[in-house]
Amino acid sequence: MATNHTYIAADPEQVWRVLADPQSYAHWVVGSSRTRQVRGRWPNKGSVFGHVQGVGPIGLRDTTEVLASERPERLVLEVRIRPFALGRVEMRLEPHGEGTWVSMTEHQFGGLIGRPFGPLAEPALLVRNVESLRRLRRMAEKGETR
Repeated sequence: MATNHTYIAADPEQVWRVLADPQSYAHWVVGSSRTRQVRGRWPNKGSVFGHVQGVGPIGLRDTTEVLASERPERLVLEVRIRPFALGRVEMRLEPHGEGTWVSMTEHQFGGLIGRPFGPLAEPALLVRNVESLRRLRRMAEKGETR
């Protein structure tokens, strides 16, 4: 399990606005290149968006589903890049002064990589999620969603 933290100089509602826009994920999640269709009212529990993971014309299509949503404090997602990875990502937003303390915890539990190599993948997840949170911070502080 990989947990990263960052401070964002924007209130929790501003950060939540980025998380609540499924089109924004292709801009802040490292490895995600495009958001496809959305089913349901994102980010309500049970809603799903299709995404493409990869670079340029090479990519895998799969989905991300909301497992829990508590605006503007907590969002839990099941992320899929099958057949390679199946995981759970929890985003926690806590007010801190004028901004927000964000925690991102990712646990890979399935797929060809996630099942046998989950603990070995943790250092790579930590590095990747530092950059993802940097991008999320930039978007929330600028008030961008896409």
